[in-house]
Amino acid sequence: MDMKATKKLGLKERYAAMTRGLDWETSYQPMDAVYPYDKFEGIKIHDWDKWEDPFRLTMDAYWKYQSEKERKLYAILDAFNQSNGHLGVTDARYINALKLFMTGISPAEYAAHRGFAHVGRQFRGAGARVACQMQSLDEIRHFQTQVHSLSNYNKHYNGFHDWRHMHDRVWYLSVPKSFFDDAMSAGPFEFMVAIGFSFEYVLTNLLFVPFISGAAYNGDMGAMAFGFSAQSDEARHMTLGLEMIKFILEQDPDNLPIVQRWIDKWTWRGVRMLTLVGMMMDYMLPKRVMSWKEAWEVYFEESGGALFKDLARYGITVPKCVEQATVDKEHISHQAWATFYQYGAAADFHTWMPTAEEMDWLSAKYPNTFDKYYRPRFEHWAQQAKEGKRFYNKTLPMLCQCCQIPMLFTEPSDPTKICYRESDYKGEKYHFCSDGCKDIFDHEPEKYVQAWLPVHQIYQGNCFEPDVDPSKEGFDPLMEVLRWYHLNFGRDNLDFEGSEDQKNFAQWRQMATKNT
Repeated sequence: MDMKATKKLGLKERYAAMTRGLDWETSYQPMDAVYPYDKFEGIKIHDWDKWEDPFRLTMDAYWKYQSEKERKLYAILDAFNQSNGHLGVTDARYINALKLFMTGISPAEYAAHRGFAHVGRQFRGAGARVACQMQSLDEIRHFQTQVHSLSNYNKHYNGFHDWRHMHDRVWYLSVPKSFFDDAMSAGPFEFMVAIGFSFEYVLTNLLFVPFISGAAYNGDMGAMAFGFSAQSDEARHMTLGLEMIKFILEQDPDNLPIVQRWIDKWTWRGVRMLTLVGMMMDYMLPKRVMSWKEAWEVYFEESGGALFKDLARYGITVPKCVEQATVDKEHISHQAWATFYQYGAAADFHTWMPTAEEMDWLSAKYPNTFDKYYRPRFEHWAQQAKEGKRFYNKTLPMLCQCCQIPMLFTEPSDPTKICYRESDYKGEKYHFCSDGCKDIFDHEPEKYVQAWLPVHQIYQGNCFEPDVDPSKEGFDPLMEVLRWYHLNFGRDNLDFEGSEDQKNFAQWRQMATKNT
């Protein structure tokens, strides 16, 4: 029997068949009822067929591509774990950077997965829906590979045991959590600007390139492997975010002011969240790749500057917060580390004062600010610790209502004065760390008055286990909050010098050297 040969579809045709060809106009239900969220933000889309995904991935090609990366990744991870690769890192201090990443960044990957799965259901355009669903799968894969990679450290070191629980409760982790909660509770187009563009395209290099480079430079092949495995995905994510911005702006001129406000908002929210990354780069890596200031200049001022020049033809301007962020690049990592050093009793990782050699490195990288504003304070604290009077701050700090970071940042024009802004709304006063956070609140106060602020909740008695009696003699609020966090006081936190992690690492490495 004769069979007619069918022409094999090319990549473009296959992509169209697997996306546009699967879409349809509803009949017994109006389209507005099926897709209720893609109009309430005011964004006007006239022709979804104008959407173009540059990668044009179909699902069969996606699975094949990702499964090959999985095989390579897990081969490296197994080899790293079986050879006790954790003993090959430069110093046990480095492991504290992994604790911060595990509790602060990995759950955010899962939040991104949930966010893209949601917006992948809400867009009327089939091409955008498919692209978002693939990014949702990427994000949960990143989350899973990070958990698997870092689980090896849980066998040997403290502080990795209950990261998911801590992410929802520990005070400083409300910063990344609130960032993604804010984005996920927005409309689908704002979510794409927040995560797909402002975070993935504008800011993601400031997060992953320094961290993965730092992991490699400090001998952590496990973290380096999952980072490199994710990099090809990140390239696709950045392209998706940029494509969405251009698509929205090309559809209707009325979209421009809405998108500009979102870019201003989410660039600033991202910069504030990346304070944790700047601190890690400058203080938590025994071997440093570059300073936060250098990373900002390379990945934002140069790369981001070129991006906004490209978007200028659509009418997009550089976010107004960039001027302050450029001033802050000299200060935020030092101010953040000073805060965590003071509150080391309530963190999920160890803290320390930089050595004399490390302070010299900071002086060289920050010649305009470090010696003048920060070295004297650090040297004083180091001397106090040497005399047995290690300084711990036993108060609770005021938090910014928007970014939820303690009020630790200084005025752009005066690094000796804390920056403080406030707004009144419905008879209540709200506090902010910057003009950027105040502007965000003032535009949509109903959203931010609902913020779950850890310090407020502690003072209200909402951060204790049910069996706690504050009136009982000997009641220690800090110990009870830490118990609610599932944080082991003295093992997971306090000073690195003399910690179990430091001692165990030294003993294990000595034993491994003898056996070799």
